[in-house]
Amino acid sequence: QLQHPSAEVREYACASISRLLQQEHVIPAFVQRDVVRCLGPLLMDHSLAVRETAAGALRNLSACGGFDVCDDMVTNDIMTPLVALLKECSTGLDANQLSPKKCRGVNKNYIEDIANEAVNLLWNICECNNTALYIFNKEGCLEAVLHYMKKFATNVDLAISVANCLQAVTEDNPDLLSSFNASAQQILEAVMLSPESTMKHILLRTLIAGTIWNIKDTIPPGSLGSTVNAILKIFSESLAIDAGETIVCMNEAEKNRLKLAVDAETEENMSDTTENCVLNEDDNMEEIPKGKLRRENDVSDLLPSDKWELKEVTALLTAQQTALEIIVNMCCSEDPSDEEWEELSSSDESDLFMENSYNEGSGLLLSPLCLSDEVNSAFLNNLIPKKVLSSILF
Repeated sequence: QLQHPSAEVREYACASISRLLQQEHVIPAFVQRDVVRCLGPLLMDHSLAVRETAAGALRNLSACGGFDVCDDMVTNDIMTPLVALLKECSTGLDANQLSPKKCRGVNKNYIEDIANEAVNLLWNICECNNTALYIFNKEGCLEAVLHYMKKFATNVDLAISVANCLQAVTEDNPDLLSSFNASAQQILEAVMLSPESTMKHILLRTLIAGTIWNIKDTIPPGSLGSTVNAILKIFSESLAIDAGETIVCMNEAEKNRLKLAVDAETEENMSDTTENCVLNEDDNMEEIPKGKLRRENDVSDLLPSDKWELKEVTALLTAQQTALEIIVNMCCSEDPSDEEWEELSSSDESDLFMENSYNEGSGLLLSPLCLSDEVNSAFLNNLIPKKVLSSILF
């Protein structure tokens, strides 16, 4: 069916595979049947709908299959059609190509949907495979994904996907640093300065702050202090939100939304029953409720789009986890050597050092041995130790 002349049949086949690939136990069977070689060419299918569903299926495969599956995908040359798709989407991003099938009543950019699936696939593979990362550098994929980031004001989901990808590809990748010119850094800076306060935007800013930390070697020494302070300000704002309270609020919001939906559905069913009383016997075909149809077609995202409260909570928790991980990296990036630690631990001044290094107000070790002056100052200015401790109490 993947090679069927009908685009609708190919789309349906991709969607069916996408659903199945969310079940980890079936993945080995699909890999043995060369699912990557079958789906890969469909990334450049003439039908935009087929491209999106094929990319979604491969995204699910990479997300649920783990390192070995991602390695197999690279071995089967998935990067060739994926890079071509990324560049073509980047070129057509402003063309506003809409899906006549999916855009009934909704102004939805089809190219952006395809790009979102492709970037998630790229992120998963590059995070697991060094060859994919090498191809990312060599093929100039950074320019394409940064072009997608320019849509952050109107498509935060696409921007978050790009930010996740950027954070992954910039970690321990010195060969990519030269590609972050002034224009690229201006795009990242614009995202960091965005004022939106939704959980998704908080996650977006946190991921971009992490990316900028990864490329800090490209920042002029005179600007490093202010940049580090800006990064930690974003982390501080993320950690300041009470996750426990947010979860409770979102849980209540979901209950209220579902109750309203049930009431509305009950009212609609009563109306349908009344109308059906006057229908002819021949007109008895069951129609799938629109809401159910939408959920069943939502196969490319492991977190369904109608679960917006869950998505908000997930975004906040991911932002806070990301912030904490990068803060740890900041503290560990300039660790003293083993010889220095051995000398310190054997010294009579060891206990005195520990006492003097402990900041009673923040409850965290802040030593010149561990932190640069820029990081140390930014930690204190943004109350990072206090925010870290508060974030783990709930």
